[in-house]
Amino acid sequence: MAFAGVLNDADITKALDECKGADTFDYKKFFKTCGLAGKSADEVKKAFYIIDQDKSGFIEEDELKLFLQNFSAGARVLSDGETKTFLKAGDVDGDGKIGADGPHFRYLSQVVCICGALSNV
Repeated sequence: MAFAGVLNDADITKALDECKGADTFDYKKFFKTCGLAGKSADEVKKAFYIIDQDKSGFIEEDELKLFLQNFSAGARVLSDGETKTFLKAGDVDGDGKIGADGPHFRYLSQVVCICGALSNV
């Protein structure tokens, strides 16, 4: 599994099950359920590089659309609406991508960490 050492298989399975239906993906809920929320910035960065399929240093819309398939090859593709909502959360400068370095990634990793902190409230 691509996320071995970063995430628990059972948590990933549960997160994928929660968003099997069309237009049911919520990135905050997914991060919390799969265990990514609350991880350190370094652990989130490891996940970033798994999702960055073309190794460009950016996660573009086409890669984000296939986000769930990084966790399981049989997972569904995100809808256009789900993809755009997810992209908007991490694309702070409006360039259409989330970067591993700079404000894009730092912002998304903060969102992931905040989701973890809020889940403990």
